[in-house]
Amino acid sequence: MISAIPTTTFTVVISRGQSRNPEKRGIEQAIADTIGAIDGVDVLVIPHLYDLPKSSESYKKLSAVEGDIVVASWIYGRAAHWVLDRNGIGGQFGEVQLGQSADEDEPSDVPESISEEAAPVDRVTDLNPRPDRNIHCIDLKISTDVSAFIAEIRRIVGAETNPRETSLPIIGGKIVQVDETTSRRWYPVIDFSRCTNCMECVDFCLFGVYGVDYGENILVEQPDNCRKGCPACSRVCPENAIIFPQHKAPAIAGAEVEGDEGFKIDLSVLFGAPASGDDPIATAARERDEQLLLAGRDVVGIDDQLAKRQMDAKSQPKDGLDRLIDSLDDFDL
Repeated sequence: MISAIPTTTFTVVISRGQSRNPEKRGIEQAIADTIGAIDGVDVLVIPHLYDLPKSSESYKKLSAVEGDIVVASWIYGRAAHWVLDRNGIGGQFGEVQLGQSADEDEPSDVPESISEEAAPVDRVTDLNPRPDRNIHCIDLKISTDVSAFIAEIRRIVGAETNPRETSLPIIGGKIVQVDETTSRRWYPVIDFSRCTNCMECVDFCLFGVYGVDYGENILVEQPDNCRKGCPACSRVCPENAIIFPQHKAPAIAGAEVEGDEGFKIDLSVLFGAPASGDDPIATAARERDEQLLLAGRDVVGIDDQLAKRQMDAKSQPKDGLDRLIDSLDDFDL
């Protein structure tokens, strides 16, 4: 029987990288040792959180945590948040300042005439709110300076207000390390703060990855049915809500992109599309066909549903960003 981690103000989770890179291991260990010395903070060191099944010992321990959580992992913070969510560790987005530029905290300068063009849409998290606790996800890829990560975690947990911090060795299980065997996995993770339950991913994927729960909400039902390396469904999602944390393209891997307009800028580069000029829909269809062929099945190509998506996208009126890009194209730069 797995004992619950005592409820304290914060639990800091260190998710180890998939490789045994000594530099990464050094960063992980330094964070664990330093943060573990802060009174009132528990540290849990686990294997890579993306590779762990929900039934793993690591997630069972995390399920026993009721308070706020800080997660340091080698994937984008947004990706980490929704990987945890799909494994039953839900919460609100906790503020992380490390890695953000100063202007990211400034109010949007988009004129009301532009921002009001889009009608409000219900997201899954609007209909199914997550628990009222904060989960702060820190991306360990953003720096090689371990002191920056330690300073950010100290800021989040309020360590500067705790006079009993000590540098003495940790005794009595203050740092809990879970050692369990994992294998590298590839499956989609849904960002439910963007998802509108449109079910287009269910119709598009032909490998039985997606399904619906008892509340008729989309879910990744059979994650290991996903074809390794294929991100096609993320390209056809109208809300850019599907994440593949290990993909090389930042937008698909879960990098923060401000609103839907951000995804209209150079899609071929942002989503890792080939340099042939194909749009994301055509690229998705080709990627799906490649996987169908590898599975010994017939190709589908751009079916009626995808063709309609392309036509709808081309027929949409230009918004403020489109007009700005058109005006820039008029300059002889």
